[in-house]
Formats: sequence, structure tokens, C-alpha cells
Amino acid sequence: MPAGWVVCEPGSNFDALYFPTSGVVSLLHMMENGSAAEAAVVGNDGMVGISLLMGGQSTTSCAIVQHAGHAYRLKPREVRAEFALGGRLQHLALHYAQSLLTQMAQTTVCCRHHRLDQQLCRWLLLRLDLLADEDLLMTQEQIANTMGVRREAVTEAAGRLQNEGLIQYSRGRIGLLDRAGLELRVCECYDVVRQEYRRLLPDPT
Repeated sequence: MPAGWVVCEPGSNFDALYFPTSGVVSLLHMMENGSAAEAAVVGNDGMVGISLLMGGQSTTSCAIVQHAGHAYRLKPREVRAEFALGGRLQHLALHYAQSLLTQMAQTTVCCRHHRLDQQLCRWLLLRLDLLADEDLLMTQEQIANTMGVRREAVTEAAGRLQNEGLIQYSRGRIGLLDRAGLELRVCECYDVVRQEYRRLLPDPT
């Protein structure tokens, strides 16, 4: 899945379910004027196309690959048939749907009540949890577009985090310098999402 690839557009039917093994897919909600805001991210912790198992054929969000990676691509008919058996897949899919709803709800609350630098910490940590390395390839313009804010605001917030020695930003590459410090700086929204995911989908090992 190359970066920038549109997995599904709003209102269009999913032709497959995608289970990422690497990379990050951003679920964006689009406005009529072309602006957008991210509702959630999906990586090796979940699937893209959960609405197909919830009774819907399409979704109102736009799924875009933000960080390149790979995924298993499965036909809806086969996944639905397995889901209908009521076994392990159904159990995991329903729990994942609940964790995804939690992430979306917490994102809404975070954008309304917390400072942009705290939101940026949450934004960074959620992605770092899904990637194998500690570097993100994202321009400030791209970050601003997913967060639904002005680029200048992202520049200012990222500058504060860099001055505190938490990240290193240069030419579209964000390097993590101090994860513990970033976790101390982030608002409670990150931990709410992480704890709910761990509760619903514990590590099988």
C-alpha cells in the first residue's frame, strides 16, 4: 500500500477488507469545501472496511494510506461468511469496532478541549505505536491537513516539542528523541485509547 493511495472514498462501496501488517491508514472525514479532519488511524492493530461487517456497504470516511506498508486483502463475501459463524473473527471484529469508536470519540473530545501541542503529541504517539521505527515521514502541511488546523499552528506546536528535546523535525521527517517525555506531555486522550484497546484486544501471547 503506497503512501497517498486512497483505499476507499466517502460513499463508495468497499471492494475488499484490508488487514494492514505494516504502515498506517488514516480515516478522514471530508467537508464540502475540500477540507478534512482525521477521525482515527488503522495499522496492524485492526482492519479497514469494518462497516462491511456491521451491515453497511460503504462509509462516510475516506481511507488514505499515510505511511506505506503492506496488508492482507480479503474478499467481503468470504469474510462475512466467517463472521456469520460467530466464532473468533466475530469476537475480534466486534471488539475492534468498539475500540475504533473509542478512538473516534476521544479524537473529537481532544480537538475540542486540549491544546494543539497536546493533540500533536497524541497524533504522533498513535502512529509510533503502529510503526516499526521511530521516524515519521510527514510534512507539516500534511499533518495540518489531517488534524484540520492551520499549517502555521502545527509549525509552532512542533517547534515547542523540538525545543523541549522530544522530537527532531527536519525536511518532512519527524524523529522521536524522548518517548517518555512525549507521553508526559500528551493529554489523557492517548492513554484512554490505548487502555481501551488493550482491554478489548489483549495481546494473544
